[in-house]
Order: sequence, then C-alpha cells, then structure tokens
Amino acid sequence: MGKKQSKNNRWKIQLLATLASNPFFLHFPLGKLYRGPLKGVCVPGLNCYSCPAAAGSCPIGSLQAVIGSPKYQMSFYVLGILTLLGTLLGRADCGFLCPFGWFQELLHKIPTKKFSTRPLHILTYLKYGVLILFVIVLPMTVVNEVGLADPFFCQYLCPVGILEGGIPLSLANESIRASLGILFTWKSCLLLGVVTLSIFFYRPFCKWLCPLGALYALFNKLSLSRLHIDTAKCTSCGVCSRVCKMDVDVFHHPNHTECIRCGDCIRACPHHAIQSSTLFRNISKKESEL
Repeated sequence: MGKKQSKNNRWKIQLLATLASNPFFLHFPLGKLYRGPLKGVCVPGLNCYSCPAAAGSCPIGSLQAVIGSPKYQMSFYVLGILTLLGTLLGRADCGFLCPFGWFQELLHKIPTKKFSTRPLHILTYLKYGVLILFVIVLPMTVVNEVGLADPFFCQYLCPVGILEGGIPLSLANESIRASLGILFTWKSCLLLGVVTLSIFFYRPFCKWLCPLGALYALFNKLSLSRLHIDTAKCTSCGVCSRVCKMDVDVFHHPNHTECIRCGDCIRACPHHAIQSSTLFRNISKKESEL
C-alpha cells in the first residue's frame, strides 16, 4: 500500500510545485508580469521570470543577471539559495519541483514508441558545458559598452522562456507580436525540438542541456536526500537499472549525478532492497557497523 501511495504522490507534488511557482493565472490574458516582492525569491526549478503567471525568479536567470552586471561580482544570495537546495535535495529538485521537468514527463506519456537514451549517454555531459559557457563564462566576459552582459542561456538556449514567456506575451500583446524576429523563430524551433524529443525520449532537456540540472547534479552524492541499498537484500538482479528512465545503474551507483529520486527503482525492486534515505542515516548506519 505504501509503495502505491508513493507512486501516486510524485505527480501531485509536481503539480503543486508548478502551481506555487505560477499562481498568477489571470495575468495570461492581460499579457503582463507580476512584479511584486516575491520576484526577488528564486524558485527551485527552471521557471521563466517572464512567464505572466510566475511568482518568483528563475535561479539560472538570476545567476546570469548578477554575473553579467557591473554592480555585482558575486551574488551570495543566489548562490546561497542554490547551495541550500542542492544540499537538501540534490536532483530531487528536478524530479519533484521543476515545472519544465514535469512538462517533459507529461509529453513522454503520449502513446508512441519510446527509445532509450543509454546509447546517447555521452550527451549528458553537454549540460555541464552549457552551465560553464552560457551561464558563467559568457556573461562574465562578453559585455556591452556600459559593462552589461546578455543573459546568454536565457536568450539563446532556454526553451522555457519561449514556452512560458515569449509565446503567451506575444499572443496577448500586439506590439510584442510586431517586434518578433529571428531570435523568436530560433527559440520556437528549439522548443519544438525539445517537445518532439520528449515524446520519444524521457526528459531529454534535463539529461542533455539543463544547466540547473548540472548544478544540482554536483550535490547529488552529498545531499541529504539520497537512496540507500541494503546489501544484505540486494541480489544485483538489475531490475532497478532496467526501470530507471534516467539510465542509472542503481545497485552500483544509487546516488549517481543523473538520479532525480523519482522512486521507480524503489517500487520495482523485488527484494525491497532500495530505500529513500538521508546522509545522516547512512553515516549513523556505518558508525554502528563499526
């Protein structure tokens, strides 16, 4: 019964997280943005600042803004939020709290033939390049005459911006529609590509291109939220690895950087050898064994 409840609960948390990040639905037909005090708070997932319904700021957009501003050399607030979220949850943020991650999962439920991303595993390293180049290096080095840098990832690579911001605002605002150009076309094609791939592959943007996922991945082996393998029960049958849509060999690497803590492996394990755990619980267990 407990396992069935666990299976049903994740989408509910994803729905609540999406609604909490985007509560101002009435702004969509008006084509305006919420600009209140909550916009100074970073949400945990990839959610565009320019979405009419958005209550808070995207952490990647905020990080780029302070890196590319002559006023700041470092934002301890933004880095503090990302470090706190990473330390507490790691990539569980991706699995439970990211609206765009959930959007890709919903697309993947469309009935059609599905393909494994295991043969394309090398592409998972691309997101670290995106994080370093588009979020950090370019905003630090490519600036205009007044010392400001473009938000390179948001402007050129992020499909969330066109989905949540560009398309809704252009539909509601005639002046925005009149000013659309090649960048809008490029971002629309990028979004279409991600949408199409998401139908056939599980979370392709999360796996290959998302800089926020890359950042949270750095904390996955250190975060409080983690998986624990009971070696006394585990038979290395490989069922957990076969059901993992993030292509993790769970019984070998339960806290792999790609694990989003979705719980599929826990439910699939025939020996009940995998449990949700915490870093403190694992440390205490090891100490008691000594």
